[in-house]
Formats: sequence, C-alpha cells, structure tokens
Amino acid sequence: MPKSSKPSFRNFIILLWLLVFSPLIILSGVIFFASKGWIGEELPTFEELENPKSNLAAEVLSSDQVVLGKYYKENRTNIHYYELSPNVINALKATEDIRFEEHSGVDIRGLMRAIAGAGKSGGGSTITQQLAKNLFHEKPGSKIERIIQKIQEWIIAVRLEQQYTKEEIMAMYLNTVEFSNNAFGIKSASRTYFNQMPDSLNIQEAAVLVGLLKAPTKYSPVQNPKNSLQRRNVVLGQMMKYNFLSQEQFDSIKALPIKLNYQVDDHNFGLATYFRESLRNDMLKWCKEHINNSTGKPYNLYTDGLRIYTTIDSRMQKCAEAAMKEHMTELQKKFTEHWKGKDPWEEHKEVLNEGMKRSDRYIWMKLAKASDKEIKKVFSTKTRMTLFSWKGPIDTTLSPMDSIKYYKKILQCGFMSMEPQTGFIRAWVGGNDYRFLKYDHVKEGKRQVGSTFKPFLYTLAMQEGYSPCYKVPNVRYTIDLPGGQPAWSPENSDGKYGGILTLKQGLAESVNSISAYLMKQFGPQALIEVAHKMGITSDLPAVPSICLGTADVSVYEMVGAYSAFANKGVWTEPSYITHIEDKNGNILQEFVPRKVEAISEETAYLMLNLMQGVVQFGTGARLRGQYKFNNPIAGKTGTTQNQSDGWFMGITPELVSGCWVGAEDRSVHFRTLELGQGARTAMPIWALYMQKIYADKTLDISKGDFEAPKEPMSVELNCDKYKQPGEDKSSSFDKDNF
Repeated sequence: MPKSSKPSFRNFIILLWLLVFSPLIILSGVIFFASKGWIGEELPTFEELENPKSNLAAEVLSSDQVVLGKYYKENRTNIHYYELSPNVINALKATEDIRFEEHSGVDIRGLMRAIAGAGKSGGGSTITQQLAKNLFHEKPGSKIERIIQKIQEWIIAVRLEQQYTKEEIMAMYLNTVEFSNNAFGIKSASRTYFNQMPDSLNIQEAAVLVGLLKAPTKYSPVQNPKNSLQRRNVVLGQMMKYNFLSQEQFDSIKALPIKLNYQVDDHNFGLATYFRESLRNDMLKWCKEHINNSTGKPYNLYTDGLRIYTTIDSRMQKCAEAAMKEHMTELQKKFTEHWKGKDPWEEHKEVLNEGMKRSDRYIWMKLAKASDKEIKKVFSTKTRMTLFSWKGPIDTTLSPMDSIKYYKKILQCGFMSMEPQTGFIRAWVGGNDYRFLKYDHVKEGKRQVGSTFKPFLYTLAMQEGYSPCYKVPNVRYTIDLPGGQPAWSPENSDGKYGGILTLKQGLAESVNSISAYLMKQFGPQALIEVAHKMGITSDLPAVPSICLGTADVSVYEMVGAYSAFANKGVWTEPSYITHIEDKNGNILQEFVPRKVEAISEETAYLMLNLMQGVVQFGTGARLRGQYKFNNPIAGKTGTTQNQSDGWFMGITPELVSGCWVGAEDRSVHFRTLELGQGARTAMPIWALYMQKIYADKTLDISKGDFEAPKEPMSVELNCDKYKQPGEDKSSSFDKDNF
C-alpha cells in the first residue's frame, strides 16, 4: 500500500469528526455565550423570573365579588392553576405539548421531529418555551436574531422549570397568551367569549379558546366563526387522539355549534359605567400619590394589576339600572308626545348654538382654525352617525345640528342609593347610556333641588324647639331684603291660601308659605349652616329663596345629607371603595368613611316623622296607592321652576336613595306641573327600584320601622291630640291630587 494512503485516511477521519462535532461545538458555544448574555438579549435574572413583566388590568369588584369592569392597557387578569378547568388543561396539552409533564423545558423528541420535518410537523416548542417567548422577547429583526432568540428560549425554559412547578408554568402560560378581541389571558378570554370563569369552561368552550392560540384573529369565533369551528374540532380531535375524549364524546361535541355569550369588556358597556368612570378619575389621583415598591414609581392604574374593592352591590345596581330604564322609556314617550309638532326650546333658541359650541366637533374645528362659514357648513351637512334611543342605538344619516336638536329633547337622570349607617353606596346610575351621554348626573352634575331642600329648613325648626304639630297660618309671607332690593314673597304652587297648617302638613304638601314663615324666623345663614353640617358641600347663596331649593346641588350630596335622618343624626360620608390590593393580594389601603354628628337623634327622628307625612298623605302618597308600599317610608318630592327639574328622596331604615330627572338644558321641560312634578318624573324610579330590591330575597332588605330614640321624646308626634272636640282628625289633604 502506498505511504500516502494513511495520511489520506487520517485526514478523512479528522474531517468526519469535524463535520459531526463542529456543529455541536458551535451550538454549545452559542448556548454558552447566550446563557451569559454575551450575544442576543440579556437573559432575565432569577428575580425577573419570579416577577415576570406583563401588563395587568386593574379590576373593579363589587361588594358581592362580581367584576364590574377593568382599567387596562391590555385586558389581562392573572389566575392560579386551581382556577382552571381540567378541560382547558387537557385541551392545551393535547394540542400544544402532550409530553408537558415529562420534559424539563425542552422536548428533545419534539425538537428532533421538527428538524427532521423541516418544521412541517410542528415547531417543537414546549409550553414552557412558549411562556419564555411570551414573557421576555420582542419580535426579532432577522433570522439570525430569531435563531439566537430560540436558543435563549431554551435556556429560559430550563430555568423556568427549575423555578416553578408544572402547575405554575401552565397557569403562567395561560395568563400571558392573547385570545383576540382585546382579551389577554385565559380569565379575560373566558369572560369575553363565554361570560364564564376559567374553572367553569366546558369541553367545547375550552377547545375554542385553545384553538385561538394558533392564530387569534384567524380563528376568532367573533370575526371568523367558520374558521373557529374547524379549529375547535381539530383541538377536539387531538383530545380524542390522546384519550382525553372518547370517540362517542368527540362525535357528539363535534356536531355542536359554537355558542358564545360575548361580553365586550369595555368601559362603555356593563354595569355601573358612570360609576366606573368617576372611580377611574379618583384612582388616577390615588396612583399618583402612592409608590409601587417593586418599581419605585407611582402605581400605574392600567398595568399594575390593582384590585379595587367597591361598595357597589351588583344586584342592587341591576335593580337601579332596570328601574331607570323602565320608567325613563315611558317618560320619554310622554315627553315626545307632549311636544309633538313643537320645539321645547322655541323661546330659547340660543341653546342650540350653545350646544354646538360645546360639541367635540366644534372644538376640534376651532382648534384647526376653521372659519365660521366652514363650521356652519359642516354642522348642516348630513353624515353617518349612531344615536341613543331607549329601544337601542339608531344608525342613521343626520346633520350634526339635527343631532343636537335630537339630544336636546332627551330627558336624563341621576340615581344613587346608599346605606345610611355605613355610608356604603350600593347603586349609582349616572345617566341613560354611557356610550352616548357621558356626563355623570350623580356626582358631577348639579341642579336646583327644589323642595327636597325644605327638610333642612324644617330640621332647623325642629332643632330650635318646634314640633311637627306646630301650627302656622297659611298666608303669604314677605321678607324684606337689604340694599333696596324688592321684598321676597313666594307664592304657593297652587296659588291657594287660607286656614292653619301644622308643620307636618306644610312639608307633606310642600307648601311654600310655611317654608317662607320658617325662613322669616331663622334667616338663610342658619339654614346654610345646617345644610353644610349635614354634608352639603356646594355653594349655597345666603338668600331667603334658598329654602325653596334654588341652589344647585348634586344627587351624591343630597343622598349623603338625607342619610343623617336615617342614621340617628349622624352624617356618614358616602363612600364607594372599601380597600385596594396589589396584584399579589396585599392590601395597599383601606378606607373608612368619615362620620359627623350633624343633628341630634331626636331631631332626626322628628324629621323622619315629618317626611313620613309626605308619603302618608302628601305629594308622595302615590307610593301607597299606585305602587302599593305599606312599609314605613319617609321621603320628599321636589320640582323646580317651570318643571325643569324633578326630584325624589326616599328613606327606609336600611337604604337612602335619591333621584333627579331633567333635560340637559333647563329651558327644556314639561309645560304643566301635573306632568313635570318630581312625583311624576323622579319618584317612579325610586318606587320601581325598591320594588325590585324587596323582590330579591337574597338582599334581605328589611321593611321594618325606623328605630325610635331610647330617651323619651320632648315633643308630641301625634297631632290629633291637639285637635278640638268635633274637629276632623283625618288629613285635610285630598290624596287624589297627588
């Protein structure tokens, strides 16, 4: 054999070894460099593995543990493994990683299969690798970057397996994935598509959601229902293949259609929309003032996963929203018929121009330096738009000015209900529909309160030693004003005078002359002090007419103030947050309502007695007749000048609730007191609400009486004892008039 053959063979062996082992050596080197962070992205530390970065939505929870809504950059809420349905776990393993329980982060068999099939038989990524990709990697800029990134995912996956249990990894993965339609994580997806919690998903629902992971938009049951059905059945087939389903189960479930209960997790939809917007503004302020120790920065409402526990009861909120819709639908019909063929603003056409100038369209055009001519043309040109109606949104073509005219005729409302003892707000309805009418009429809006302010005047009288049975001549009273101003002498709404009325009768029928008499005794400043002490924070002008409710006050303030009557004279600040937790369940702050002893217990009880007269034989008597309430109720109606505002405040021992109804502009109103009084416009919402509250036995709201003071009363409550022999001991009021 020639001598040269041995070197040739040796060279062949060396070359063979290099061909076999060089890729492994290079791969090992790349893995080593990647693990040190010398190439590619810097790998996460153990601390980062323990606290992976993800945007977590803040959740708003009701007192009965219902998620009212969320504030988010991504609609994501984390869950634990025990909160997952076995159907989800089985579907995910069968579709994505059947050897999940066996590997240590990287499935070598799956990887080899993927390489041999050039990726056609699957990518070989385990659930743990996909988790690593979801948590720590941005989109690569090139194929080389993706290869390095893939290697880093292997390293991170192994580290994750070392740090966490399989159950924790499964939960973390399902928390990080996107499910389309602004649903991030399995909890948000379950709520969005099926209005379910993840532990309640059945087999077909779980298969739909797991099917989405391959391509969220392509397999969305909302945008692409046919694709979604096909993909669901592929997942079911995988589940049968790996014995999570029998052939019979597969055949029966495969034949079923996809049944969605699609819930748009958006601030414009769901329960308590106006409340959630008011809460959001408060929470943004809270976040600025509190530091997140894990970041060293102020809390971020949209990404830090806060849990905000509120006092709102979802059942009571539903009652309030249903009552409002039921009454306002009918009231709007009456209002439209009342003004048929005419415009309510006929004598105040300036409201249309003012409405235009307040619109977003006008403001943006002004910022863009559009001329008045250009603006006028735009507001007179028809365009596609969607309008509010009680039957549902109306898609139409209308000019912006015509839409302003349309909305000017819409009656709106504000309603709030709270527990007087705790201060907890249980229901908050800020308007008709937040999608179209954003202004909150509970806390933000303030309107003239009319005769609902009179109880503060009568409170002053009771406090100064008057009794409900004190008699006052029903004549017209005049109060002189300083500075040469004309004297103030209010008229009774019915124009009638004569006879003598007790204070209880005067308040029951809301007689202005009796209020004028009391105002003459005490003056406006003393009344203002009482109102402020009872929780009214709005500016109250020191003029005699304040006793008739000429000041603008919010529903929020009025309900809070009236709570003192039901709480033995103690005003409790209306509150709507009990505590705030971080994403790990640590309590960041607890909230305790402020309390003030505003009036004496006896005065509070006297006022309850006076306001029970309103319901027994006064302006609120319809609660007994039409609505069939027979339990103790104290209340007060209110109607402002020209019927621009209708009010009702209702008190029971466990709930104080208030309602306002009116149009956006005060010049738009019913033309008659019969139609526009608070007893017709606002009181029915309270009545329907309480009917629904009492009908829901899970709420356990008492129909009992108000608790009397333990100490004997210093004044007589039974006015019949003062009547002369032969004098009619029944009320002189004609109940049919109310």
